[in-house]
Amino acid sequence: MDVDFIFRVAAIGIIVAVLNQLLVRSGREDQAMLTSLAGLVVVLLMLIDVIGELFTNIKSVFGL
Repeated sequence: MDVDFIFRVAAIGIIVAVLNQLLVRSGREDQAMLTSLAGLVVVLLMLIDVIGELFTNIKSVFGL
């Protein structure tokens, strides 16, 4: 895992947190929840590639 990946996930988390707070304070709780959900989905989609690389490395280590 690269350090750049960690920074990208942290940046998405900070942006989503700021947007969430802005939307909650303006009285748009539904949109704030959808923004948080969208941020979670984006990060999980980014993690799919990393998990795929992990399984590939495990297969190569054990010779499967």
